[in-house]
Amino acid sequence: MKAPRISLARARELETRLAAMAKAPPPGRRTRAKVRDFDVKAFGAKGNGKTLDTAAFQAAIDAAAASGGSARVLVRGGKRYLLGTLELKGGIDFHLADDAELFISTRRQDYTSAKAFLRAEHADGLRLSGTGRINGRAKEFMRRYDPVDEWWRPKQFRPRLFEFIACRDLELLHFTFGSAPAWGLHLLGCEHVLVDGMKIRNDLDVPNCDGIDPDHCRDVEIKNCDIICGDDGVVIKSTRQPIDFGPSERIVVKDCVFETQDSAIKIGTETTGEIRDVRIERCAIRSSCRSFNIQLRDEGSVHDILVRDLTFSSRFHSPPWWGRGEAFSITALPRHPETKLGKIYNVRLQNLRGRAENSGRVQGCAQSRPKNITLENISLLMDRWSAYPGGMFDNRPTTVGIPLETHGTPAFSIREADKVTVDRCRVEWGALVPDYFTHALEAEDVTVLKVRKFKGAAPIRSGTKLWPFANPS
Repeated sequence: MKAPRISLARARELETRLAAMAKAPPPGRRTRAKVRDFDVKAFGAKGNGKTLDTAAFQAAIDAAAASGGSARVLVRGGKRYLLGTLELKGGIDFHLADDAELFISTRRQDYTSAKAFLRAEHADGLRLSGTGRINGRAKEFMRRYDPVDEWWRPKQFRPRLFEFIACRDLELLHFTFGSAPAWGLHLLGCEHVLVDGMKIRNDLDVPNCDGIDPDHCRDVEIKNCDIICGDDGVVIKSTRQPIDFGPSERIVVKDCVFETQDSAIKIGTETTGEIRDVRIERCAIRSSCRSFNIQLRDEGSVHDILVRDLTFSSRFHSPPWWGRGEAFSITALPRHPETKLGKIYNVRLQNLRGRAENSGRVQGCAQSRPKNITLENISLLMDRWSAYPGGMFDNRPTTVGIPLETHGTPAFSIREADKVTVDRCRVEWGALVPDYFTHALEAEDVTVLKVRKFKGAAPIRSGTKLWPFANPS
């Protein structure tokens, strides 16, 4: 059989295409422009931990940003750099190589009026990368340790470590930060953000040292992070701002590990705008006061939330920390009497398994009743192992109801809500069953409650240990 004839024009076309394919990179690999390094040492940085290197770093950042792209600000390892506020720019890679350490200044005059260490505003295409570390020196911004409340009392000035405002195509990859004196990574009005492989090592006894705070942000992915902090690990917010940064939406948190004395993953409490289309999955919570938490306290609404495949441990901590060991908590309560409260709806918690000292809660109020809430395949082991008083629900922050409400402890507590489904959930009771542990499932003022294949009963009180209720005052 003869091969089909190919015209001369067709042959030349194929020849040209094959030549182009030969020059192209293999599939899956992109051509990259040659990176230009702007070494902070070349701009005068000493890296001895004593000399303030802010000016040298800022000069390297400015030169890299002005170079026209493919620029990397290189911070070499083996050095400790003492720094105040740095203003990062778009289109650069700020790279902490090897074991490089940024050691933040404790002097107020070394910071701009924004009171943040690393800042960027409208800095599109910014990347922070490397294996180095940022040391926030939290204890040096504290006045004293309070042994009663079991945490540190801060001084008047304490900076945030990061403040990124209205940035697009932002990447934060693999480096470590720790000992944040206040919020760690604050993302305000940012879009298309990737946080991947970061390690956060904040102090467990320092207040307000959140790990990551996406605030009025869109299209955010947080994954493969290992987070230890006293306050909330990842907290999605819509804070009150002088300009409209839009809703928080399309946010994913996955494959992360948490240890905290507050909520591991939280939505709220600042909910002045919409928070929607959030997915949280495959996270391990070694210790927390609440595994997952929605605290609606303002006029924005929270909806279309999926939480699945979490393992957790939730326990009591000292009284100032919000949260009293709840397995999970979804609450809609007005912050103040004049608050016009938003709504919580379309929330699904699926495949959660853990041990807790307090209830899994769904709680609304007359003004705002959570609706279309699904609790699916949740396995709770109810137990007590800390020595703090129990028998309470934590409704903070609110000035309308009772902030710390004396209440018995069912495994699942659902109050003032509509269209709630409890599907294939299971309750077991641990070795210590205090007298205020009550029911496997308790529902009050709930319309359209569907319970399917529920396993669990009231605790057996053989060998009951009497634990103190909270002080009603």
